[in-house]
Amino acid sequence: MKKTILLSAIMALGIQANAQQNWTLRQCIDYATTHNVTILQAENKVMQSEVEANTAKWARLPNLNASGSQSFNWGRTQTAIKDEDTGDYTTKYVDTSSRGTNMSLSTSIPVFTGFEIPSQYNLSKLNLKASMADLQKAKEDLAINIASAYLQALFNKELHQVAQGQVALSQEQCSRIEALEHIGKASVAELAEAKARVAQDELNVVQSLNNYRLSILDLTQLIELETPEGFEVEDPDQAFQLNPLTPPDEVFATAMLSKPAIQAAQARLEGSKESIKIAQSALYPSINLNGSLCTNYYSTLNRTFSQQLSDNFSRYVGISLSIPIFNRFATRNRIRTAKLQRENYALQLENTKKTLYKEIQQAWYNATAAESKYASSEAAAAASEASFELTSKKYENGTATAVAYNEAKQNLLKAQSDELQAKYEYIFRSKILDFYKGIEIQ
Repeated sequence: MKKTILLSAIMALGIQANAQQNWTLRQCIDYATTHNVTILQAENKVMQSEVEANTAKWARLPNLNASGSQSFNWGRTQTAIKDEDTGDYTTKYVDTSSRGTNMSLSTSIPVFTGFEIPSQYNLSKLNLKASMADLQKAKEDLAINIASAYLQALFNKELHQVAQGQVALSQEQCSRIEALEHIGKASVAELAEAKARVAQDELNVVQSLNNYRLSILDLTQLIELETPEGFEVEDPDQAFQLNPLTPPDEVFATAMLSKPAIQAAQARLEGSKESIKIAQSALYPSINLNGSLCTNYYSTLNRTFSQQLSDNFSRYVGISLSIPIFNRFATRNRIRTAKLQRENYALQLENTKKTLYKEIQQAWYNATAAESKYASSEAAAAASEASFELTSKKYENGTATAVAYNEAKQNLLKAQSDELQAKYEYIFRSKILDFYKGIEIQ
């Protein structure tokens, strides 16, 4: 008795450990966003742009550099020699070894750089904005792919349930024919045919289950999940219904204000204008304020180390002016290149707008077609169900053949499959249209 209880407890723990976890579409998208390599690379690019913007922000600050050197010399060098009679020191060149120490502290402040510094800062901020838009676009593209794979898994799951329902009908019919065969009202051939139908429907169940598992594998790989074991898609909570579709022009007007592809292209176009200013800054003079503190020590002089550091201490403050006169047309060509790049970014923005409008048009027409397809398949499924029920009653009363029954059953299965396919195609197409309207995929 104790062994039985212990065994039951172990089995219960095993069932809990292997319990399936239902994932919603939002959970799949959130998980993929934190694990997808492409997203992580885009996030790193954003952080790099932030560092570049921070560097450009503080470019006006003065720099500060300290330097020091120690030298050792052998040979003729200037040396202080004491006169034994007078006690005075004279400087002579003698062959001797010596050493020297130099130390300095210097700074430089950019006063005017031809507007390069503010233009560089503006460009770095626009590059950061474009990188953030690229990151958002990568997340949206990933969400679209996950939504497609998720809805495919839901479709295969419901298709598997339909196949299970067909097995239940076939088993029920087979049991009825088997009972009739026992009392002599059905032939052995009819019973064998009924069993064959059950076997075929069970094979369809196995195939549909395999398709569902493959779609789960595709989905888990897409969201970067380590294993598909225990993974299940969550059935939709709300009842399915058709909603009015927004016209493509209205969707496009909304998308122009919210889509990251447009924002990235606009930011790069604005940044190209700053690149022109940066290239033009080389035409202007540059002014820098410089300053330094220096001191040194020589071992051959008749002073202590601290005395020489004090005696040789010097200060320097100056202004440097650099006027560009001729640099082999390099500045002119950089300006030309920057202007060509601006034209290229303008064309890219225009192309992005056209591509977006085409995608919205295609999404709207696909959603409209899916809506019509679902309405037709729904009517066809209802008609096939009514036809099957009528044929089933006729078959039970002996007024319909097994061939007619099987045909009605196959028609019902196909109609239900078509309805499910049309349903999830409409859901996906409508989500795509909502995506262009700036509605988050849930």
